[in-house]
Amino acid sequence: MLREIIEIDEDKCNGCGLCIPNCDEGTLQIIDGKARLINDLFCDGLGACVGHCPEGAMKVVVREAEKYDERKVMENIVKGGPNVIKAHLQHLKDHDQLDLFLQGVEYLKEKGIDNPLKGNKLRIYKEESHCEGCFGNNETTEKNDKEYELKQWPVQMHLINPIVPDFENSDLFLCADCVAFSVKDFHNKFLKDRKLAIACPKLDSNQQMYLDKMIAFLNVSDIKSLTVGIMEVPCCGGLVRLAQKAREASGRNIDINIIKFNTKGRVIEEFKI
Repeated sequence: MLREIIEIDEDKCNGCGLCIPNCDEGTLQIIDGKARLINDLFCDGLGACVGHCPEGAMKVVVREAEKYDERKVMENIVKGGPNVIKAHLQHLKDHDQLDLFLQGVEYLKEKGIDNPLKGNKLRIYKEESHCEGCFGNNETTEKNDKEYELKQWPVQMHLINPIVPDFENSDLFLCADCVAFSVKDFHNKFLKDRKLAIACPKLDSNQQMYLDKMIAFLNVSDIKSLTVGIMEVPCCGGLVRLAQKAREASGRNIDINIIKFNTKGRVIEEFKI
């Protein structure tokens, strides 16, 4: 398949080996005095090693290469112990490779190996300055800051990365798009002490991605509670089914709190499933 992969210029490579410890997948070796890519399927093409070459002998190119295989990589990674596993998963996390990250975590789960990143509170986003609405921005344009309860950005499920530390051990409110526009004082009544994810089960595309992200919320970020906010219209029921499927797939024994609103924005039903 055509994909991104590391290319090494043998003429520039001096065999110093500085790239080797910075390849978390273990696909680089020094052979005959030169760094070599020993197996295409172990190279994720993200280029973590590139910046560690003092001679500029490494770059990311697009070429025909065997498809990267996270499970085969994990077979090799686990031999190095917890610190190597942790470095590899953090590498995927830092590059927003959610699918690969989840494959790696699932492999550990299957083999009964602890996830060394679980509970890790290291923040990914550390910014000196913030645009309005970014992580860590405490300033708002509201007249009364007490009424503003949004804890993170982005909020749309397609854009959210469910494995960033901000979601770890959080109370998640999975909310249908229409709810916030229908409910008076939505922030104070329903967002306080919760993280938010919004989605439309009827109109949004690629909902398999939503299922994958919900599983990640449950199994990787280890959310403490899950509340689903829906409108009374039939199409909103898809959001409840999404949460149920994610719970089943994750194996978590967690209650799903349902809040149903009518088209006037009033709560008409609350229950747990």
